[in-house]
Amino acid sequence: MSKQIERKAKMIVDKSFQIAEIDKRVYGSFIEHLGRAVYTGIYQPGHVTADEEGFRKDVLELVKELEVPIIRYPGGNFVSNFFWEDSVGPKENRKKRLELAWRSLETNEFGLNEFAKWSEKAGSDIMMAVNLGTRGIADACNLLEYCNHESGSFYSDMRKEHGIEKPYKIKTWCLGNEMDGPWQIGHKTAKEYGRLAEETAKAMKLIDPSIELVSCGSSNVEMPTFPEWEATTLDADYDYVDYISLHNYYGNAENDTADFLAKTMDLENFLHTVIATCDYIKAKKRSKKTLNLSFDEWNVWFHSNAADDDIMTNHPWQVAPHLLEDLYTYEDAILVGLILITFLKHADRVKMACLAQLVNVIAPIMTEENGGAWKQTIFYPFMHASKYGRGVALQPVINTTKHDTKTHTDVTDIESVAVYNEEKEEVTIFAVNRNVEEEVFFEADMRGFEGMKVLEYSVLENDDKKAVNAITGEKVTPKAKTDFTFQDGIFETNMKDCSWNVIRFGK
Repeated sequence: MSKQIERKAKMIVDKSFQIAEIDKRVYGSFIEHLGRAVYTGIYQPGHVTADEEGFRKDVLELVKELEVPIIRYPGGNFVSNFFWEDSVGPKENRKKRLELAWRSLETNEFGLNEFAKWSEKAGSDIMMAVNLGTRGIADACNLLEYCNHESGSFYSDMRKEHGIEKPYKIKTWCLGNEMDGPWQIGHKTAKEYGRLAEETAKAMKLIDPSIELVSCGSSNVEMPTFPEWEATTLDADYDYVDYISLHNYYGNAENDTADFLAKTMDLENFLHTVIATCDYIKAKKRSKKTLNLSFDEWNVWFHSNAADDDIMTNHPWQVAPHLLEDLYTYEDAILVGLILITFLKHADRVKMACLAQLVNVIAPIMTEENGGAWKQTIFYPFMHASKYGRGVALQPVINTTKHDTKTHTDVTDIESVAVYNEEKEEVTIFAVNRNVEEEVFFEADMRGFEGMKVLEYSVLENDDKKAVNAITGEKVTPKAKTDFTFQDGIFETNMKDCSWNVIRFGK
């Protein structure tokens, strides 16, 4: 590269520097009975694209494009007042209920039976959440029996009466949702939740020892009880659970793009603190089990807050109101890319993650009730990571220039990670230049991989940080980049300010 640039990053990529095998479930997502996620989102009988089950085929095609391996259901805050029995069996017998979390009316026309069919068509497994807010151990066990037990018991036979001969065999279960939050229906103290989670987990694993259970962590990193909540709850349920959940959302309410893109430094601190707390309890209990992390709610969320408050306060009890419909900008897509890179850098402990959510509600996919479906800006970095981030995460050995922002110091210009797919003999580098003013000269030493060539170099680049996509057209889409050199195992390019870069090498 001939152009001299002051800002530089040099990365060494070697197959010996392995973090861990990436669990594909880190590319999971989330469907909650909230707003238009279900009704006019994934399900809309009568729509021009609806199949025989009422599922929108245009949405299914976009979900398949993202290759989502697992989807959390049915909440979220919704689950803390969820009566699962209302969501199964003949639709004419299902009760309409006041949905307290989002102050909407839930018709239960779409429920567990429908979601199981939909998720199979989408090629996704289910991460099922149980209600530990207004209900408890018995109801969680009954739901598990309905879903996973073969036959010969009351709830397994009820499932068969509903026309589902084979059990769903759902492997992953969340023990409630955000139980530390005062906004949660049935909010618990750490000691109350720890005991309830312990006893629920113990009972559920008696029914099906093969399941994996996720204990509720803190609702976000700003909670006054964080990380004491993790320490107290895990002290009770550590022996019976397999993961602890993490939730956090990011916003740019201050309209400071540079500081916004530095917020994955806060995410790094969050991960380190939760991992340290888990390992403290492991040591305290003299346990041989290492607890892993399920970051089962994450995204950018702040654009729609005022509109959401108005609907829930002044126009409650609607069916599928327009809630949490954030319209995502170009800079939001860059932050989503940074979050995914951060998860991959912690592939040894972050085994599951759910982009919240999948359709219409803070989502990569949007629908028009009487029209088509379209891709938000955040669709693309998630799609790239899900498609090409399968294999082994490689430790990023990188030396980069840095900058300061309003509330962060020593912010790396380049954040990057590489993924080695041995089966396909491919290496993919994901990199973000989060310097919002200057290009960065980027060099990757690939000499540890002989005989490789560049298969593809795809970028998101845009001078307008606030550019958005719409049903009428996309201002933010990936473009092929040809401005690079690759000689004698050394890759060089100039990465544009505030850009998402995907560089694929193969034989």
